[in-house]
Amino acid sequence: MWGIVPAAGIGSRIQPLAFSKELLPVGSRLDRGVERPCAVSEYLVERMIHGGATKICFVISPGKADIMEYYGASYGDAWIAYVVQPEASGLCDAIFRASPLIQPNEDVIVGLPDTVWFPERALAELPPSILSFLLFPVDHPEFFDAVVLDENGSVREIEVKRQDASSRWIWGAFKMSGRILEELRRLWTSRSCQDEYFGTLVNAYLAGGGTAYGVKAGRAYVDVGTLHGYRSAIGLLSQAAEQDDVAGARVGLGWPSGRPTQGLHDANRE
Repeated sequence: MWGIVPAAGIGSRIQPLAFSKELLPVGSRLDRGVERPCAVSEYLVERMIHGGATKICFVISPGKADIMEYYGASYGDAWIAYVVQPEASGLCDAIFRASPLIQPNEDVIVGLPDTVWFPERALAELPPSILSFLLFPVDHPEFFDAVVLDENGSVREIEVKRQDASSRWIWGAFKMSGRILEELRRLWTSRSCQDEYFGTLVNAYLAGGGTAYGVKAGRAYVDVGTLHGYRSAIGLLSQAAEQDDVAGARVGLGWPSGRPTQGLHDANRE
């Protein structure tokens, strides 16, 4: 299974930084017994591995060589690949830059590298082969992509950053087969690549007879793309370290291999 990490954005909401926003230190981890800062994108990579990903593709811009230097060729047991997005052109463009790597019979997970969320193993709840969204409850869905479900859990609509959002459940990650990824890429191309947000493309996919499902397995979600979100993430990690029901979440204590095991919501996504 592949994991796609769209990491070509400039991070304008949290600039100035001297490095890519995906490498922003949030919390810490153990590296050969030494406590070190943990890059925010490591939380997503770790969760993708928990969800079954064995290959991770970072979609980066030409100026983000520091991400390649940080991750190298592997992370834990997962292989790392890199694809270049020449300029930041939205999430759809970033995702489909990685599509040539993915076979039709392979599953793929997509998440956002400047987020921290719990439970850390929630991606395992998404079913194989079909388009499905991992959902989180938030207080301000108008800042995100709110997902409206029917009584059977099927997605009726994705409300993209709507002030009058009718659902408080937003997507934090999604999963599909390589075949569906290719169907979506062809649909996006047929629409003159006009969809910047994945939600508007999915709405067109649903209108054309496609199906998608939402899984309300998420509990807490933070967008770390703003200073307020950054502070919320630090608070969430500290809170998680004190709660017995968050398995393995300890600020400053990583996996035996050195990978992090940390992981609310706020602010608008870039």
